[in-house]
Amino acid sequence: MDYQERYQLWLKKIPEGDPLHQELLDLSGNDKEIRERFFQDLKFGTAGLRGIVGVGTNCMNRYTVARASQGIADYICEAGEEAKRKGVIIAHDPRHFSKEFCALAASIYAEAGIKVYVFPDLRPTPELAYLIRKLGTASGINITASHNPKEYNGYKAYWEDGCQVSASVADGMTAKIEAVDYFTGIRYGDYEKLKAEGMIELLGPEYDRCYLDEIESLAIHSGDELDLSIPIVYTPLNGAGSIPFRTMMQDRGFTNFQIPEEQKDPDPDFTTVGYPNPEDPKAFRLSEELGRKTGAELLMATDPDSDRFAVELLSDDGTYVPLNGNQTGYLLVNYILEGHKDAGTLPERGAMVKSIVTSTMSSEMAEAYGVRMFEALTGFKNICGRIPELEKENYHYLFGYEESVGYAACPNVRDKDGISAGMLVAEAAAYYKKMGKTLFQVLEELYQKYGYYAEYEPNLILKGIEGQERISRMMSAIRASSPAKIAGYAVEKVIDYKDGYEDIPASNVLRFFLEGGSWFAVRPSGTEPKIKFYFYTRQNSREEALRVNGAISEEVLRIVNQVE
Repeated sequence: MDYQERYQLWLKKIPEGDPLHQELLDLSGNDKEIRERFFQDLKFGTAGLRGIVGVGTNCMNRYTVARASQGIADYICEAGEEAKRKGVIIAHDPRHFSKEFCALAASIYAEAGIKVYVFPDLRPTPELAYLIRKLGTASGINITASHNPKEYNGYKAYWEDGCQVSASVADGMTAKIEAVDYFTGIRYGDYEKLKAEGMIELLGPEYDRCYLDEIESLAIHSGDELDLSIPIVYTPLNGAGSIPFRTMMQDRGFTNFQIPEEQKDPDPDFTTVGYPNPEDPKAFRLSEELGRKTGAELLMATDPDSDRFAVELLSDDGTYVPLNGNQTGYLLVNYILEGHKDAGTLPERGAMVKSIVTSTMSSEMAEAYGVRMFEALTGFKNICGRIPELEKENYHYLFGYEESVGYAACPNVRDKDGISAGMLVAEAAAYYKKMGKTLFQVLEELYQKYGYYAEYEPNLILKGIEGQERISRMMSAIRASSPAKIAGYAVEKVIDYKDGYEDIPASNVLRFFLEGGSWFAVRPSGTEPKIKFYFYTRQNSREEALRVNGAISEEVLRIVNQVE
């Protein structure tokens, strides 16, 4: 069935008067838009589903959400009665239709005989990940598009280990989903009736407290060791982090803590920020304004589902400096290692995990403390997925992270967690302030100790079918004609992960190591229409590192952009 036939089928099946039917009528005659919406089913992978909200098989709507829910319900049912009894926990973020999609999914799971746990309102992704293992459920679902613009929504799927589903589980779920017909294969349930029967259970505030207690147990220093009057600004970017982050900061005793009023409460349109990604310095505009009024030394932000976390630091000249994900990682790695060493709690077989596209500076830092830094593919299903195997080898997991502002400090939260990362960064800022230093000065000290690293992570956004095809051609071209030199530096080693490498599974990633300590990597995004690049170099000064990294990145991007 081609895209026009799919379009006609949906037009026939969705009743008149339904807003989605009117949306289909509005598409009439627009072949390009019909093709974009119907050329494929929205792909289900290890990150679940993610797409623009709207009518069509390639969009997020109640039919694609219901089909995914029915398929996963069938997958859980096939696992047996014990899996059905264990059940599924479902959360959602503040986006348009998130609450409705959450209730829809819950009714389908419960109608299949699967116990369902839901929250009374939006909750952070890391809390969901934690409670999967705490409640012992078979699976978890979060209706969220993370940091994407307001037009998007998504459907994150987790398994019983508290991680996003592995490739093998995702493949099994995909097979079940693809067997479900959008209009005849879904068994809808009555949400209120199933709740009254106990098949859908509302989680109480005691579960929020369990999550906060867990992350607050990560504290390394407390009380008189900290200057808790340090002025701090935090923004949840109108997302799920507002209440838990505020509660955590109050629990820890911070007394000079502010949130921009315009971004404190949920807003599905993200009116004051537009693109709610804390990785983008523009997301800090209101925080900087409030910071200047209050004299804040630290600005922090989480994305709408509170798994991503980023900071800006007050510099010595009084301006706010945004840190990239690697730099925040350096501060967290250093604080955890130094803090545990000073406290006498650094384990004998300590382990940390970073992604293969994350700076190697943290590997040197870990080695200096006798801690081993392991590598994993991008995504916290891979980073946190290493925790069980590390524990089997008698390693003590201390921290995991990746450059795209994701940090996992708690072994019982098997996903990136902006709340716990924020707690540790705030604690570190208060600890060093007590010592007469700022985090900005600490970062400079780390560069002086380990070398001046430059980090640059640009990406090319290429939307739609044409963009997808061009990204594929770019990766093929890079593989076919690997350059011998880049910006005058010889390419000494190339790692192609398409068939796996050492203990790293197969993935569409290329990594190039150059003479002089520079390296870069390239890969298509798994969740967005992007091809992503990662450039790193280490030099004797920050200026030289930036110059060399700039020359290398400029040449690589020029070569890639020549691919039509």
